[in-house]
Amino acid sequence: MTTVRPRIAVSSCLLGDPVRFNGGHSRDRFLSGALDPFVDWVRICPEMEAGLGAPRETLRLERSPDGPRLVTRTTGVDLTDRMTALARARSAGLDVDGYVFKSRSPSCGVHGIPLYPEGGGKPVGKRNRGLFAAVVMDSRPELPVEDEGRLNDDLLRESFVERVFAHARLRELLEGGWRPADLVAFHARHKMQILAHDPARYREAGRLVAGAGVRPREELGAAYAAAFRAALATKATVGRNVNVLQHCMGMVELDRARRADLVEVIGSYQAGRVPLSVPATLLRHHARGEPAASYVREQTYFLPFPEELRLRNHVPA
Repeated sequence: MTTVRPRIAVSSCLLGDPVRFNGGHSRDRFLSGALDPFVDWVRICPEMEAGLGAPRETLRLERSPDGPRLVTRTTGVDLTDRMTALARARSAGLDVDGYVFKSRSPSCGVHGIPLYPEGGGKPVGKRNRGLFAAVVMDSRPELPVEDEGRLNDDLLRESFVERVFAHARLRELLEGGWRPADLVAFHARHKMQILAHDPARYREAGRLVAGAGVRPREELGAAYAAAFRAALATKATVGRNVNVLQHCMGMVELDRARRADLVEVIGSYQAGRVPLSVPATLLRHHARGEPAASYVREQTYFLPFPEELRLRNHVPA
């Protein structure tokens, strides 16, 4: 189910490359440890690719009438045009399923970057993106993006990893010689996963699949991809997860005792007493022994990413 390997762009310092301004790195334990065996990294350091070297002078964003400028902190060299051109070129050729940027970086930060007045002084704002990251994110709005700091949050980490694996499965489908029947099967396997995120977009994607034999193949693929990615970008909720679990439970033959046990466990998840992994694992276990429950067993909802990552083991807030 999750054998596909996502391609994830990453600020290379987060994997231990010595490319920081001080010649060091910012190795992230989750990215370089738990996640590393399951993905293919595309290492990027904009400062190194722009020829700044390491170690180097630190950078900052400065306010200007034309928008933030990226300048060296001490000498005031303006790197905006060079970094913008690099970001546009990188974005155009970036065939990845997600991107993890370095937090608090004036080039790579995705939020909270200070903006200084021209020539120095105290920051006049702290709600900005790094220059390189802003160009990439604006040109690729469908791309799952996070920084390593936000990935310390259990829910954000689970959501990001789920999205990149879903994007990778879709990419694998669309890059192959797929037929309308393959798209129908893909949509069927992802039904519960999409419903947990966005029921309205599930229906939109379903209408596209229903016309799979009529619409031109490339046009259909692009339209379905847009609907699928938008659906997964909507955060799953406890309520929608409960609806999915109950729906799947109705498709599994259970005796009275096992059904009551499963209802109780789903209720415990809904009340915030146990993580999603508990009812999901129990339901998957019951479906494994039921020939009639093959549809449930094949749902990506139950294994949206490798089980070894243990990303569903947090209790919902």
